[in-house]
Amino acid sequence: MLINSIVWDVNPEIFRIGNFAIRWYGLLFAMSFIFGYYIMLKIFKKEGVPEKFLDKLTSYMVIATIIGARLGHCLFYEPAYFLSHPIEILKIWEGGLASHGAGIGIVAALLIFSKQNKKSFLWVIDRIVIVVALSGFFIRMGNLMNSEIIGTLSDLPWAFVFIKSYDQLLAIDPRHPAQLYEALSYLLIFIYLMWEYFKKSTPPKNGFLFSMFLILVFSSRFIIEFIKIRQVDFEENMFLNMGQLLSIPFVIAGFVLLYFSGKRKEKRN
Repeated sequence: MLINSIVWDVNPEIFRIGNFAIRWYGLLFAMSFIFGYYIMLKIFKKEGVPEKFLDKLTSYMVIATIIGARLGHCLFYEPAYFLSHPIEILKIWEGGLASHGAGIGIVAALLIFSKQNKKSFLWVIDRIVIVVALSGFFIRMGNLMNSEIIGTLSDLPWAFVFIKSYDQLLAIDPRHPAQLYEALSYLLIFIYLMWEYFKKSTPPKNGFLFSMFLILVFSSRFIIEFIKIRQVDFEENMFLNMGQLLSIPFVIAGFVLLYFSGKRKEKRN
């Protein structure tokens, strides 16, 4: 069985000096913001938006992503534990970030940002989701380096044996590299959104890119969840897990927005 699989034995730490360590996850997480900033800078220059506007937007995004992703994990997946141990919520370095929580946090922050800076919410979020899709790729690659978010058993030739899995019972048999599937799907979505934005001299109607992002990202997430192991114990007897249940409203919202964005009169910013 092992001959027909890929043995994944990567150290999640790049290097360590005493108690200080640089991890692949942290590096990839930081890269998502660095690459995202330069892509957004190119977009803003194309549309003649001042760079100072991007600097402020970046601050909102960083804060919203971290707070939203952490609270999403704590409240969606393990509410009983974290509500009884609230100080544990602050320990982000121990892991536990939820993409659905990050999505909610980003939307809330952009609503506030748009109102404060008198910019159309749809105009702002249409451009932000391009780099958010790329960020999803980097974050899932970080999960791969951590040997976490592992898939179900598989006999496919590209199945991974995750030697450094947090649960040694999971480190025996080949499994779907679910985090890699998800990373590649986000990368393809990023390429598609970039193509949609740059293929013409004028960007698509406000709301189009955001709606396609919601539909594509959360549909792919819904499908890939079928080959992931359950993240928390209470999901064991559920036909659809928490990630899938949280994805459904986002997909529906994407289709509703796509319908109305095609009917509304255009207002660029």
